[in-house]
Amino acid sequence: MRPNPVKQQLQAGGRSLGTMVVEFSTTGVARMADAAGAEFVLYDMEHTAWSVETVRGLIATCGGTKAVPFVRIPATEYHFAARVLDAGALGVMVPMVNDAEQARSLADFCRYPPVGRRGATFGISHDDYRTHESLTDKMDQANERTLVIAQIESGEGARNAREIAAVDGIDVLWIGHFDLANFLGIPTQFDHPDYRRAEDAVRDACEAEGKAMGRMVTGAEEAARLLDYGYRILAVGLDIDIYSRGLSGELSRVREGL
Repeated sequence: MRPNPVKQQLQAGGRSLGTMVVEFSTTGVARMADAAGAEFVLYDMEHTAWSVETVRGLIATCGGTKAVPFVRIPATEYHFAARVLDAGALGVMVPMVNDAEQARSLADFCRYPPVGRRGATFGISHDDYRTHESLTDKMDQANERTLVIAQIESGEGARNAREIAAVDGIDVLWIGHFDLANFLGIPTQFDHPDYRRAEDAVRDACEAEGKAMGRMVTGAEEAARLLDYGYRILAVGLDIDIYSRGLSGELSRVREGL
């Protein structure tokens, strides 16, 4: 079974940089991300109209690349987590994780017994259609390689960050910064003291429990600042944002020369 070097890096105290895809459901997007140096591609099902079937095809395009496929599912529900993992995702992100009970459910959905309650089927996408290996070994490998990401996007989630981070099977606390600021009543005010306190609480929880802290960033300057702060896994840009900014910049330069 394919290993998950992103999880291995994070468990060793390292960092990982990838990207997020919300618009371009093409067969080339994972290969382009891989060629650009992205260590993972995070496909979003929360804010898109993508079905599991669409995401299954996108996950498959990561085959033959070093880019590790992750999926943000829409909610903490078993059928979302299990289906994308069976399709070959090596990690799952869930939005709006607010307490330890919800985090435990998420971790359970993503791991086979006895540590979780993921249902078993083999010889399909997630184990590369192999039929001769030990099923016990496959389950152990799947439990070991699957990265489980809980998004902290509310004041409640930030207040409960230590308990969430302490849940066995949760690997990353990922701040959804726009939603966190929104739910704190301070939209886009990422320097506001309330936002800073919430962010500090998540960082402190991750450091105390040995978990990684993650976020999306728009560019290198922001990424450098967040890495210095303590983040260890970053999605650098949304596909649509990168395309829009790149095209806008080139068109502006062309027009300036006219």
